[in-house]
Amino acid sequence: MKPSTLISLVFASLALLPAVAQSAPPGTEPLAVTGQIVLAGQPAQFRVWHLPVSSFPQLPEAVQAQLLHRGCQIPQTFQAHGPENVIHASFERPGSSDWAVLCAAQGTVSLLVFFASNPTQSFVLAAAPETERLQVHDASGVLGFNWGIDPAPPARVHEAQAGLPHRPPPPDHDALADSFIDRKTIYHFYAKSAWIVLDMPD
Repeated sequence: MKPSTLISLVFASLALLPAVAQSAPPGTEPLAVTGQIVLAGQPAQFRVWHLPVSSFPQLPEAVQAQLLHRGCQIPQTFQAHGPENVIHASFERPGSSDWAVLCAAQGTVSLLVFFASNPTQSFVLAAAPETERLQVHDASGVLGFNWGIDPAPPARVHEAQAGLPHRPPPPDHDALADSFIDRKTIYHFYAKSAWIVLDMPD
């Protein structure tokens, strides 16, 4: 089901994601983004945890600068027990040192990739209103964020393609696993100077 018609969006800094906030240095505390949408004709509450870019000091300075310029915060899935949705892998080629980030800014979440060869440029692989990436996940009925990203090494990609009638050999570098929790995973792969979505079994 697709959420629609944003009624309100309230930023509240009093409620903190416990596993992240317990020892968070000043300026890196999570922020609870709360509000209400209409879902299937009924009002539904949501709560999404955001982390500031400063929560990810491992990011190269050039990438941090790009994220701060965009006004990014990093949305956390309802399953999060620590900082997530900032990943490091070899996306451009074997052995490269690249980054992918989910950036929440002005109500939209974008999937950005930065190559070490040019960290001031980003690829936008997907984007959607944050309120379209919500789902019920516990008995409270409060909606949580369901979009997560992970590195997909060649072995993981090869395993995921096991059901294809003509299974290709493993790729020579990492893909990017782009997932809706408990639903579908898309594998983005960079080859021949372009991003493609890898074929997967139905």
